[in-house]
Amino acid sequence: MITETFVFIILAAIVAIFSILSVTTKRIIRAATYLLFVLFGTAGLYFLLGYTFLGAVQIMVYAGGIVVPYIFAIMLTGKTASAGQKSLGIAKRAAALVASLIGAGLLMFAFISHKFVSLSLNAETTNESAAPIKEIGSKLLSSGEGGY
Repeated sequence: MITETFVFIILAAIVAIFSILSVTTKRIIRAATYLLFVLFGTAGLYFLLGYTFLGAVQIMVYAGGIVVPYIFAIMLTGKTASAGQKSLGIAKRAAALVASLIGAGLLMFAFISHKFVSLSLNAETTNESAAPIKEIGSKLLSSGEGGY
């Protein structure tokens, strides 16, 4: 249990750090490489949970799809990063800051005002109108009337 927790913390840190680096870097090749590490970390989390098929699909489809941003980076950005790069004006930075603060405020308002309710589906808490599990299973597996 301690080993699984340690591996989870390492993988979660990898995913968190590289996802932040992926969106904050100004170079597209680095962003694609950081995204590759994020997707490999996500696959590692799937493997840790025991979802081997989903982890393999994550590696083959999504991490394999990182080739596309590399192709875009090579073909669509012919100039160097320093050539033609202008800094943002103070008005654009202020507008971005105001928009970010408004968005964060709305998000916090939604979290604070929402009443989160924990629902559990125990045998004691189900109402009498709910169908029992055995009946649901037989209906799902039957090919007769009312079955699927």
